[in-house]
Amino acid sequence: MNPKQKYQPVLDLGESLQVSNGDVQESEGKLTMKGTVVTAYEKNLIWDKIKEIGGAEPKDIEADIRYTEQGYYARHEVKKGDTLYKIAEHYYGKGKGMQYKAIHQANLDVIGNNPDVIHPGQLLILPMPS
Repeated sequence: MNPKQKYQPVLDLGESLQVSNGDVQESEGKLTMKGTVVTAYEKNLIWDKIKEIGGAEPKDIEADIRYTEQGYYARHEVKKGDTLYKIAEHYYGKGKGMQYKAIHQANLDVIGNNPDVIHPGQLLILPMPS
């Protein structure tokens, strides 16, 4: 299996994330890819997929993934059943639910003073992980 076939799930993920300025080249058994996503979270999703396929330090792929939005980690549109705690665990990882406090502070203008009251359709920004 050539590297492009091996890493096709990474390329598919990039397409679903709407990577811009993307370029993929295959040469001498190595895949080189570059592109730009919006958030650091999206960049991490791509790297997690690369490592899932190729291991912690894959030798057959080189990726230069950049992100444009430096002011926050991710954006999230609140859906029915969401809580800030669940959102924090989804983006920051299992056991990181207490990061809901940072999400609340970053979105006081949207949420108000009560972190337990969020509504579907609200667009939240998530600060960089601490």
